[in-house]
Amino acid sequence: MPKRIFVLNGHPADNSLNHALADSYVKAARAAGHDVRLTHLHDLSFDMDYEFAGYKKSKPLEPALETVMSDLEWCEHFVLATPMWWGSLPAKLKGLFDRTLLPGRAFDTRVPPGSMPKPMLGGRTGRVLLTSDSPKWFLSLMYRGAMLHQLRGQILKFIGIKPAKISYFAGASHPKPGQPEKWLRQAGTLGGQAA
Repeated sequence: MPKRIFVLNGHPADNSLNHALADSYVKAARAAGHDVRLTHLHDLSFDMDYEFAGYKKSKPLEPALETVMSDLEWCEHFVLATPMWWGSLPAKLKGLFDRTLLPGRAFDTRVPPGSMPKPMLGGRTGRVLLTSDSPKWFLSLMYRGAMLHQLRGQILKFIGIKPAKISYFAGASHPKPGQPEKWLRQAGTLGGQAA
């Protein structure tokens, strides 16, 4: 069954492993008959700073962010390709989430006192293609998988995207010979399966 898939390459540079992983996923997904939209973070122009404390003031979304939000609302499956920098997301990608995932479209704060906001993008699944220099065991042991919890729970699940599975590609800056090609094939396999 064809799926509507939105792929966001969250690397701020125009030439990266994340770009290649996203492209490999998209190529295979389209070949399998899925309807795919692809956005590269480096192509987007927007103010990364929300600026306000709380959500009482509203800062209009730039056209690029409005398109990202519309694509999230349109999709059935969301794929994010991102590097891990300093244990977290690149600043521009974090800024995209800060500016775009707002109450009224991504989550609903009109809930009883003491309750968690209600996700507004439910019914969608997710996949993160995460590149890192740190091996996964090190991330788990030393940092208790903080970024994995942030991505899966504090961002994607919070707005309703679940399950969100993570594919981890470690040793990204200095991969062993043949490793990048293997990773690209893995991304392609996931794309063909819309997984």
